[in-house]
Amino acid sequence: MGHLQDGVWTDDDSFPTDEGGRFVRPPSRFRWSGSEPFAIEPDRYHLYLSHACPWSQRTAIALRVKGLEERIPVSFVHPILREGGWRFSLGHDDPLYGLSFLHQLYTRADPQFTGRVTVPVLWDRKRETIVSNESEQIVRMFDQAGHGPLLYPEPLRDEIDAVNGPMYAAVNNGVYRCGFAKSQAAYDEAFLELFATLDRLSERLRDQPYLVGEYATEADIRLFVTLVRFDAVYHGHFKCNRNRIEDDEPLQAYLERLWTIHAFRETTRLDEIKLHYYGSHRELNPSGIVPLGPRLRLTSG
Repeated sequence: MGHLQDGVWTDDDSFPTDEGGRFVRPPSRFRWSGSEPFAIEPDRYHLYLSHACPWSQRTAIALRVKGLEERIPVSFVHPILREGGWRFSLGHDDPLYGLSFLHQLYTRADPQFTGRVTVPVLWDRKRETIVSNESEQIVRMFDQAGHGPLLYPEPLRDEIDAVNGPMYAAVNNGVYRCGFAKSQAAYDEAFLELFATLDRLSERLRDQPYLVGEYATEADIRLFVTLVRFDAVYHGHFKCNRNRIEDDEPLQAYLERLWTIHAFRETTRLDEIKLHYYGSHRELNPSGIVPLGPRLRLTSG
C-alpha cells in the first residue's frame, strides 16, 4: 500500500506481480552488516512493529523469548494501512521524533529511499538510521543478544533451514501469493503449493511436538504467525479455503501447544489482525467490513 520514490511518498493500492500475475514480494532494503556481534547498548535501539503483521510478530515473539523487552522499547503502528501507509495511532505519534507516518522514519534514515515502507523496523538512535527491516535478520540478532535457549542453535541450523525454505515460499508468503494473485493460474499454483506444504508439515508434526528439535525454535515462530492468522483471515480473505487449520488435527494441536507459550500468545492481537486485513485491502474487500467471526478454538475458552 504505497511506496517511496526518491524520498517522496506515493499512495497506491497495487501489489507487485510478474507478467503471469504472480505476487512478487520486494526484498527488504535495510540490512545489518553483521561485521561485528550485535550488542545491545542502553537507550540505543528502538523497535517499530505492527500487531497485525506476521513478519512483525516474528520479532515480537523473539524479543520476549530472549528476555529483551526491557532493553529494546517498542512502538506500534495503527492496524489500518491506507493513505500515507503505516501510521502511528491517532494521538500517539512516534515517541522518538514525533512523526505521524512510518515513511518519515525511512526518509530520516535515507532521504532518497525508494521502495515500500514495511515493518518491522529496528532503529539505531545513536546513528539515527535503520539497522534492519528484515524480520529474519532481526530475530537472529535478538537470538544472539538475548538469554535462554537459542532459537537458531548451531547443531540444528541445517535442519531449520531445510524447513524454513519451502515453508516461506509456499506457506508464509504462499498465503499472500494466493490473496494477491492477478490470474487464475497464479492463484491455482500458489494454492496447490500452500496446501501440499501444509500437508507435509502436518505429517511431520503428527509424531513430534515441534518442527525441529525438542523445544520451539525459529522455525516454529515462522509457522505460528501464519497458522494463527489462517482461519480468521487467510481462509476467507485470501481464498485459502481448502480447509481450515482447525480441520487438521496435527496442525491444530500444534497451534494450541504453541499458544500455551506466553511469548506466542501475548503477542497475538486477533482484533487488530482482522481489522488490518479486512480494513486495509479494499481491492479485496471494497466495503471494509470486518467480520465478527470465526469463533476460534484458541480464544473461545
